[in-house]
Amino acid sequence: MSTPSHVVVVGASAGGLSTAEALRRQGFTGRLTIVGAEPHPPYDRPPLSKQVLAGVWEPERARLRTEPDLSAVDAQWCLGDPAVAFDAATRSVRTRSGTTVSGDAVVLATGAAPLRLPGSPDLAGVHVLRTLDDALGLRAALTEGRRLVVVGEGVLGAEVAATARTLAMSVTLVGPQPRPLAAQLGPLVSGLLADLHREHGVELALGHAVDGLVGRHGRVTGVRLDGGRVLPADVVVVAIGAAPATAWLQGSGVPVDDGVVCDSRCRAADGVYAVGDVARWHHPGLGTSVRLENRTNATEAAQVVAANVLGEDRAYAPVPHYWTDQFDTKIQVFGLPSATDEITVVDGDPADRRFVVRCTRDGRVTGVIGWRMPKQTRLRRGEVADALAVVPTV
Repeated sequence: MSTPSHVVVVGASAGGLSTAEALRRQGFTGRLTIVGAEPHPPYDRPPLSKQVLAGVWEPERARLRTEPDLSAVDAQWCLGDPAVAFDAATRSVRTRSGTTVSGDAVVLATGAAPLRLPGSPDLAGVHVLRTLDDALGLRAALTEGRRLVVVGEGVLGAEVAATARTLAMSVTLVGPQPRPLAAQLGPLVSGLLADLHREHGVELALGHAVDGLVGRHGRVTGVRLDGGRVLPADVVVVAIGAAPATAWLQGSGVPVDDGVVCDSRCRAADGVYAVGDVARWHHPGLGTSVRLENRTNATEAAQVVAANVLGEDRAYAPVPHYWTDQFDTKIQVFGLPSATDEITVVDGDPADRRFVVRCTRDGRVTGVIGWRMPKQTRLRRGEVADALAVVPTV
């Protein structure tokens, strides 16, 4: 495809903004339109479950760029007007207001939407956390309630539980895994994370599925577990994952299967690309398609997509990376380790709660996990990169 004269980016969060900025840095001088579902200028999502939720940051501090920085992108910003339909053949986006915008290239960066408990009644006091408005609404609820139940023991659920404890809330963390982040971190690290939460006063009701919510007069009063036990709650946060925001692409001609299906160039169709949480792309180093929900992936993919939009032919083969801050502990993960991987302590000592472990599977490095050792963990990233450089055989 020749260099486009007009690029449309659908999504105005980290992935969309990073794509727009990368296009300008790489020499694109044509028209640029950015369509965003939310009315807010681009903001950072990781602080929502921590600094913003705790009230340590005012909402404005979560903004990714200042007004002059956004103006320098030289784009037409269409915020608060979500995309509702797309035609891949004509690369035309229709928004809720009825506006249609077409581009020579379109980048899909619509992210993901939080999952909700199936079959649960619509009760006041039940929250999800994905957007800035979600965070502010939950923050207000936490100042009024005393007992919080967090449903979901993944990264988001564990972070919300940790933040709520700093606000002196009574907090119970619920989920089917035996420990927080057990599937991602494995027994050793997730076991230490469970200890950390207990030491800070979080009650762990793990190894249980949620059977439903209990309410009275339209407001939640508790969470019922699979064994019948009811956990009292004034506030409930549902953090059981997210689904890629692809409903608006139905009938568009873009392949969708747990995300926008892309090749190794993050290309879904001729002149159509996807970045961030919404994209499922073929990772050459892993030899399979993956979809990653984290801030780092959104910004790294944007650099490659911008280059490919402008005529390059670059594969996107990153070292997956995410981190989580809970209480006084930063945990960093490079790669895609699993609970069944073999682990070796390569730096520090778990007994001191400062360490790095290497994860391997069938002799191949799958990841490194660091606990309060950020520099040493980053230095071990190369071991994962070397493993990804060797394309696995099937």
